[in-house]
Amino acid sequence: MEEFFSWFTRMENTKPFVLVLFFVTFVGIILYVYGGTRRKQRLESYKNIPLQDDADDANPKGTEQ
Repeated sequence: MEEFFSWFTRMENTKPFVLVLFFVTFVGIILYVYGGTRRKQRLESYKNIPLQDDADDANPKGTEQ
């Protein structure tokens, strides 16, 4: 077990291991976010929120003018 921990103390072993670990984590997050069709549709609907006009903002008291 001590040999396993000493393997991590050498930078030439640690850097590629961490690079692969972060890359696999990044790909996992991307697949999670864009993998499900329901989640993908929900996220796609969020992209237009800043461009949508809200009727309540135009008429704060709820009266039509």
